Amino acid sequence: MKIENIKPSQIEARSFEIIGEILAEQGKEVDPRYEHIIKRCIHTSADFDYADSMYFSEGVEERIRDAIRQGATIVTDTRMAQSGINKKRITEYGGEVLCFIGDEDVAKEAKERGLTRSYISMEKASRLEGPVIFAIGNAPTALFSIVELAEQGKLDPVAVIGVPVGFVNVVESKERLIDAGIPCIVARGRKGGSNIAACIVNAIQYKL
Repeated sequence: MKIENIKPSQIEARSFEIIGEILAEQGKEVDPRYEHIIKRCIHTSADFDYADSMYFSEGVEERIRDAIRQGATIVTDTRMAQSGINKKRITEYGGEVLCFIGDEDVAKEAKERGLTRSYISMEKASRLEGPVIFAIGNAPTALFSIVELAEQGKLDPVAVIGVPVGFVNVVESKERLIDAGIPCIVARGRKGGSNIAACIVNAIQYKL
């Protein structure tokens, strides 16, 4: 096996070249409008299933990009996703990245109501002012909460990145989000994760 002699600054670019080569070998074509997002998901996970599983509602990327320019708040369901989002451009436009999952009031209310902290943290996010983008990579209950709040007229998200990973209600929560008609980017099926949620936000903002 030949080891490539490559400069550190060129590793990412070479990785994307390899991804393109493998996709071509597999005969997979990705929508050129979303190629940068799909390839970054593959780059983050080394999982080529994302070439087939990604769903984009019409105009969703433009909505997210425009909202970031307007200083939107991005709400995540995990500290990992919050940490993984590059905040330089977001803060330059006056936005911030928040996660309420560890807040004491969220934990207290979740225990009292017998619900997950992820569910309650979305309710807390619904009280934020200004445009809000959700990046959900772990908890299907967060997606259920967002959809229910939207249906009740308590939340009007700019868009939802819905990529929770796992087995219990994961597929169902993603399909419910799509069916609700909320602008969204979804990794259909069981795959996803906080790292995927973060990398999708990054892929979009890198185009600003």
